Amino acid sequence: MARYTASVCRICRRENLKMYLKGDRCYTDKCAIERRPYPPGQHGQGRVKFSNYGVQLREKQKVKRMYGLLESQFRGYFARAASSKGKTGEMLLQLLELRLDNVVFRMGFADTRAEARQLVRHGHFTVNAKRVNMPGFAIKPGSVVEVHDKSKKILRIQEAIETVDRRGIPQWLDVDKKLLKGTVKTPPNREDLTMPIQEQLIVELYSK
Repeated sequence: MARYTASVCRICRRENLKMYLKGDRCYTDKCAIERRPYPPGQHGQGRVKFSNYGVQLREKQKVKRMYGLLESQFRGYFARAASSKGKTGEMLLQLLELRLDNVVFRMGFADTRAEARQLVRHGHFTVNAKRVNMPGFAIKPGSVVEVHDKSKKILRIQEAIETVDRRGIPQWLDVDKKLLKGTVKTPPNREDLTMPIQEQLIVELYSK
């Protein structure tokens, strides 16, 4: 599978939004977007005026990169959202939030979604007492996500859960920090997503 191997700080600068892709570093004065709040490249500091299509494209790219997905994966989620009941944009965000790697990140067992994806792939988590190693596994309300017994002493997981209060745990999740497990109480509502996302622009882009 294709992977993005360049600096993730360039992504935040390109989208002009701090997406916390580097974990702890994003909370320090070393954060790239704080030091250089303009797009990367030699023309980054020049004026850029986007067309309507350009604005829609940038919004799609922002969300896609935020969740670490390929274009084909993102289109698949949009197709599922479009065929579901409810507003397509909100259903899209809900499907993305209920990915296992995102739930692990939201619960505080990893500092970033990329780190959560790697931990999931290595089999460090169980869903309803069954080990799952697919980052895109769809979590249903009522499911219990837990760090596998043999993985509870992993230093990165312990460090991540200790600092989770800094970014907060969403209300749709219930996490037991001592037992290193959490429960998905309800599907996430649109109000639970605090990042500045204009999902309607994505709907307009794919509806052309």
